[in-house]
Amino acid sequence: MNPQAKLIFTISLLLGTAITISSNHWIMAWAGLEINTLAILPLISKSHHPRAIEAATKYFLVQATASTLLLFSSMTNAWYTGQWDITQLTHPISCLILTSAIAMKLGLVPFHFWFPEVLQGAPLTTGLLLATVMKFPPITLFFLTSHSLNPTLLTCMAILSAALGGWMGLNQTQIRKILAFSSIAHLGWMTIIISFDPKLTLLSFYIYSLMTAATFLALNSIKALKLTTLMTTWTKTPSLNAMLFLTLLSLAGLPPLTGFLPKWLIIQELTKQSMAPAATVISLLSLLGLFFYLRLAYCTTITLPPHTTNHMKQWHTNKPTHITIAILTTLSTMLLPISPLIYPLS
Repeated sequence: MNPQAKLIFTISLLLGTAITISSNHWIMAWAGLEINTLAILPLISKSHHPRAIEAATKYFLVQATASTLLLFSSMTNAWYTGQWDITQLTHPISCLILTSAIAMKLGLVPFHFWFPEVLQGAPLTTGLLLATVMKFPPITLFFLTSHSLNPTLLTCMAILSAALGGWMGLNQTQIRKILAFSSIAHLGWMTIIISFDPKLTLLSFYIYSLMTAATFLALNSIKALKLTTLMTTWTKTPSLNAMLFLTLLSLAGLPPLTGFLPKWLIIQELTKQSMAPAATVISLLSLLGLFFYLRLAYCTTITLPPHTTNHMKQWHTNKPTHITIAILTTLSTMLLPISPLIYPLS
């Protein structure tokens, strides 16, 4: 892709995100989401592969539907209450439609079907944007309207997301699809707490984005897209593979790594809100995700493929790992000891 075109699309992404997260008016928030959608489409389809074109088409149709629902929700609220302010969403039908629209934007169950397919059709760098940056504006709208939304509905969607995200990722061999289902499961954890402690949702999203960015950039560096290729990358960059192993365990939420922090705080807050059964269920469902993270981690650190198919081993490279990957993988594994400092900042 032309560097100038890539620069324009990147600036448009930043502009759309900035407009949505800083707006008070529904029309401005909608305009920012539309700019975001239009900017990411060329980045998804830049390879001109049929799967990439299909992914871009699916993404466009889903996001256009979600934006239409969001606009319809805000217009219904304005019709009944006369308010266009994002924080003044009070009409129950508007709240229900908005929940559906944002769930569709994020890829929450039951509107999750598009996300694994789109992520599978996109390059790893674009997949990183789809899994992190593109979810920030809808999460912000969730945050601003959290006091108006139905907690029971959000809890049900969150538990279903955690269940399906873990369950459907078990049988996958494509790394991007595994990370897509991982994203759906993490969104379940963020959604279950948003009615009770919205700031904790944002903290969870920031830590999730940090760990996902580290994973995607490490995979992009070693050019691994399938579990079979991941098994043979140990010869290429042993130190990066070791850090990728720890980052994947952090994504699974194992202590004493960074990914344990949001889960720990969410379970604590749910227990305070007399929702111990929901906390127990979502904790047990996270074990499904733990299985496929361990599978990925095992394939990352294994020294020989466990089957007889011949693989061409990759040469060990002396090219230094990019400083960004080094910083992100370090943060993804070592933030838990300073958690008393992080939580007040959020």
